[in-house]
Amino acid sequence: MREAFALAERGWPAPNPRVGCVIVQDDQIVGRGWHEAAGLPHAEAAALADAGAAAQGADVYVTLEPCSHHGRTPPCSDALISAGVNRVFVANLDPNPSAAGGADRLREAGVEVESGVLKSDGWRVNSVFLHAHTEGRPFVCLKAAITTDGFLARSDGSSRWISGKESRTEAHRLRLEMGTVLVGRGTVEADDPQLTARHIESVNQPLKVVLDSSGRLTGKEKVFEGARPLWLTTSADRSGQTAIAQDENGLDLQAVLAELRRLGQIGVLVEGGAQIHKSFLESGLVDRVDLFIAPKTFGEGIIWSGGAGPIDLEQLEFKLAKKRPSGADSWETWLRSEH
Repeated sequence: MREAFALAERGWPAPNPRVGCVIVQDDQIVGRGWHEAAGLPHAEAAALADAGAAAQGADVYVTLEPCSHHGRTPPCSDALISAGVNRVFVANLDPNPSAAGGADRLREAGVEVESGVLKSDGWRVNSVFLHAHTEGRPFVCLKAAITTDGFLARSDGSSRWISGKESRTEAHRLRLEMGTVLVGRGTVEADDPQLTARHIESVNQPLKVVLDSSGRLTGKEKVFEGARPLWLTTSADRSGQTAIAQDENGLDLQAVLAELRRLGQIGVLVEGGAQIHKSFLESGLVDRVDLFIAPKTFGEGIIWSGGAGPIDLEQLEFKLAKKRPSGADSWETWLRSEH
């Protein structure tokens, strides 16, 4: 199963789940597969193709319950039954009602199924998908590249580049993992970003989202090149805009996330700027914070969390889950305590 988890993390299939599959015959792995991208074969189909005839009578280890519905690909449960597998070990059951039921279908066909195998590790690998389908809103990851003294830009707004190449690559991986990347109008005006995943190979690009409550952007910025972003304003006065309810702070973030979930999105990477970070943190809607901390100081500038000084994530009930090097930078991942 741990091999299946490692395979799952090779794919970037949002808004689909990250799934890995290992097929074992006589204590030897005969097939491996993972779901590379939405629209491409599922992990079970890829593993069965790898195993060929050796799948008959084999045991299957899969990180998520095999699907039972016809989407862009046939049901994986039917493929496993047709291949004549003996047993299927599953980490997590699928909470998506349109895809769940594969375990029951396998049992009805005489295949032995055991679920809950290393399910905590399975949740870690697939937390974005599982959260979206159990909590009813996208998983929110906030990312910031900052100096050791907590600034994401100088006082004039300039910020390129705070973090190193390795950190920028990891940030693009996060864009693909979440499937959606979100910024505010100020970031578009200051940095003119593309918001694409460019440093790694990928089949699909993330959905781009721009919060522009007053509709001040021109529509000619780089973010509008290629696939058009979801351009959220308080009133859709121009073509390409989508109106979202507002509260006293501007666009209602609950309504923003509800719109993304309505569109089928499972995760969102909030990339800034500082006021967007502040609004999301104060809303209590952030599930994870990733900080790429560069070995440099500004002394003064724009604090990443939008206040007069760096915010205390522990006071917001986040805990430091992981800290590791990213080139010359330090990469910290903070999770809300209940995760």
